[in-house]
Amino acid sequence: MADKEKLILADSVEDPSKAVRSKIESNKSKLPWYFASGFLLFWGLLFFAVVIPRFYKLPTALTMEDASRNVFIAERAYKNLYTLSNIGTKLAGSWENEVEAVSFIVKDLEQIKADLLEDYFDMEIDVSQVSGAFPYKTVLNMYQGVQNIAVKLSPKGSTSETYLLVNSHFDSKPFTPSAGDAGFMVVTMLEVLRVLATTKQTFEHPIVFLFNGAEEGSMQASHGFITQHKWAPYCKAVVNLDAGGSGGREILFQSGPNHAWIVNYYKNYVKYPFATTMAEEVFQLGIVPSDTDFRQFNLYGNIPGLDLGQCINGYLYHTKYDTIDAIPRESLQNTGDNVLSVVRGLANATELADIRAHRTGHAVFFDFLGFYFIHYSETTGAYLNLSVAGVALILIFISMWRITAVSNVSIFHLTCWFILVFTVQLISVVLGLVLPAVVASVFDSMGLSLTYYSSPMLIIGLYVCPSLIGLSLPTTIYHILQRNDKISNAFHLQLSLHAQATILAVLTIGLTLFGLRSTYIFMIPLIFYAVSLAFNLLTTLHDRGYAWTGVLKVSQIIPFLYSSYIVYTFIVILTPMGARSGSASNRDLYIALLAALGTVLSFGFLVPLINSFRRPSLVVLSLLAITAVTIYLASSTQLGFPYRPKTSGQRVAYLQVRNKFYEYDGTLSKDESGYFFNFQDRRNEKPLLGTKVNLTGLVSIKPNCDEHMMCGMPLYDYRFVQNRLQSKWLPRANPIELSESNTELELVSKTEVNATTVRFVFKVSGPSHMSLFIQPYEDVKIVNWSLSLDYLKNPPAHPLSFHIYFTHGIDSSPWTFCMEISKLDGDFNVPLFQLGVSAHYIGDKGDAESEKFASSFPSYSILATWPVLYQRFIF
Repeated sequence: MADKEKLILADSVEDPSKAVRSKIESNKSKLPWYFASGFLLFWGLLFFAVVIPRFYKLPTALTMEDASRNVFIAERAYKNLYTLSNIGTKLAGSWENEVEAVSFIVKDLEQIKADLLEDYFDMEIDVSQVSGAFPYKTVLNMYQGVQNIAVKLSPKGSTSETYLLVNSHFDSKPFTPSAGDAGFMVVTMLEVLRVLATTKQTFEHPIVFLFNGAEEGSMQASHGFITQHKWAPYCKAVVNLDAGGSGGREILFQSGPNHAWIVNYYKNYVKYPFATTMAEEVFQLGIVPSDTDFRQFNLYGNIPGLDLGQCINGYLYHTKYDTIDAIPRESLQNTGDNVLSVVRGLANATELADIRAHRTGHAVFFDFLGFYFIHYSETTGAYLNLSVAGVALILIFISMWRITAVSNVSIFHLTCWFILVFTVQLISVVLGLVLPAVVASVFDSMGLSLTYYSSPMLIIGLYVCPSLIGLSLPTTIYHILQRNDKISNAFHLQLSLHAQATILAVLTIGLTLFGLRSTYIFMIPLIFYAVSLAFNLLTTLHDRGYAWTGVLKVSQIIPFLYSSYIVYTFIVILTPMGARSGSASNRDLYIALLAALGTVLSFGFLVPLINSFRRPSLVVLSLLAITAVTIYLASSTQLGFPYRPKTSGQRVAYLQVRNKFYEYDGTLSKDESGYFFNFQDRRNEKPLLGTKVNLTGLVSIKPNCDEHMMCGMPLYDYRFVQNRLQSKWLPRANPIELSESNTELELVSKTEVNATTVRFVFKVSGPSHMSLFIQPYEDVKIVNWSLSLDYLKNPPAHPLSFHIYFTHGIDSSPWTFCMEISKLDGDFNVPLFQLGVSAHYIGDKGDAESEKFASSFPSYSILATWPVLYQRFIF
């Protein structure tokens, strides 16, 4: 035993002269140093030469000359989009939405019906109004008289009671013509319906096309359809169409749930696949500050489906710049071809006859550069992930056994060195993830968030290069300092790559057991590494110096392309969201970690190979130089300023508020006016300082939140509620003058039900968008009301009050509700509860002083502002 320990010690402490000679011989076998930077540059060029073009690839747009082929015609859809978007802002409750948009859609539907192949199909058009309520986030969402246009296209003589639903919405957010969200999808549906209705290609199940008129206020119209419409009980699957951007390919970002078979139809019928399970899981985590009608169909209709959305150029989303000019015809052709094909496929799906029998769990799905779509069940994915990880670990063991045989060292000796190499590689991966996050955190602490917002190329220097530094620095130091010449440098390099594979294998196993379907992103580079390692072992290239590196490099092309493709997709989608996610959220961390993850996955098996070149430290120094220059450009030049006019502006949301507080005896105790800012991004008001905007007196409303119900402000929707502690108030001396003030809260009756309960009946009238806030005093409880009982039993968490968000469509009549209040001592002649009424006059520019204030904002500001009357009463 003592002799063995001496042998190990002797192996560890080499003869210096021998080590020097070995180092010289090793360097001679390496490629010249200038190839190292070129090696990394090659992969960068591969990304720009393949991934970027494929990401933005669109088909040729068809024109009216192709109409005889009975295919989707982008030119015709584009003309419809021109008309629809030119109506302007289509806010629920507005003339533009309730009359003009409805008239346009119905007119086009009537023309399609006139051209219908009556020997093959029946077509029914139904325009309806719906009213209802449902809890959403912290709010009770109520709606009245919102409109739905539903069209049922059925095969002639069909008696099927199984329908396919296709949905999108024609309403818009304030101040946007909504060409992308979701006029794009509305005209796509019209053209798909036209092709289906005029083509002698029948299908099995009737198709319901739903054009809903109130999605932007939290998906009211779709809720009304799925809970009330006569066709809703027969709808067994849905294809939902929406947008978070404008002008590119649409992405499949939600499927099912628990119906993996639906994804198979997407695979078999879609022409230009673009999809990923990772998008589904990210979306459902709430990282994306949006939602779609898909939620309503799943939650209230219990029907599965596909959720497709535009995702590119989210800078224009919900802004006045969401115009038809930003949408190429080729984008319409891409989405139209896909939707037409998928709808045809699902309209013939045998599974629709009994979808409950086909609840087969979730699916794992993704496309490869738009060339090919891959999917399998969650169970298959788990077995695949665990098998690949297991095989990789076995091959690593075989490789280590071969190294001991070739190098004539003990397995114990090699294991000790592998543990050291594994530790170094683990440090490399951690640094590769942490360093970009450190850069993002430091920039945020300096008030320099979103420097890459208008210059995305800065992400390379700010986050990708620091990640590469983290990946390369520990391994480079190790290969420079290590002195074990019993194992060749080539084998040391293999151990580094084995360590990387082991890390991925452990992650794959752990995340699979955790239930994360997106684990496939770790499995892909691992499986290709395992294949290259198996090939090298079988051909003995494994034992021939650096000969094995050629096979490894080739094997990593596909993982590199996919990993960089999927991460680039998320960076493109999430970067614009940084300007509308609220000031409480540091979105730089999301982008930094995404870039870091993409770098680790794309370069994890490639960066260690710089040690097969001479002077690898020069690569690290080059990366440091690039990072330093980028940090300077981002922090000290105009290049790092986030906003640009028109293309990537700063979203500025503020309300022109008139607050009136009435006491229990009816006296007016407070009448204040000012501008209530709900800043949309991390920089808050800082980009406006030094401009013409006078923000003198701007203060946080946070102190008010401890004193007043809902901070004493007319919080517009749940997003305002979530961001209330970061919101700010700019008082003004002159009262806000409202051009119209048709808001009225009337106490209809107050009746004692019994000794401890009293009933209040109220009537409310006002504009199309209103909110009520209700907060009982400590010894008072609301025991019943005519609103949602589910919301009453599950109120928002303290300190939030009850929040009823009310929208009306074409029916603007007053609405009445009642509440039953319980008080144990039966004394109802004292204050029982506070009731706040906020009336939002969206579309009104405000009084002259408000207009002047709005005109002072810089050209890169995108304003969302309107007058609000908030009245607080005590009953």
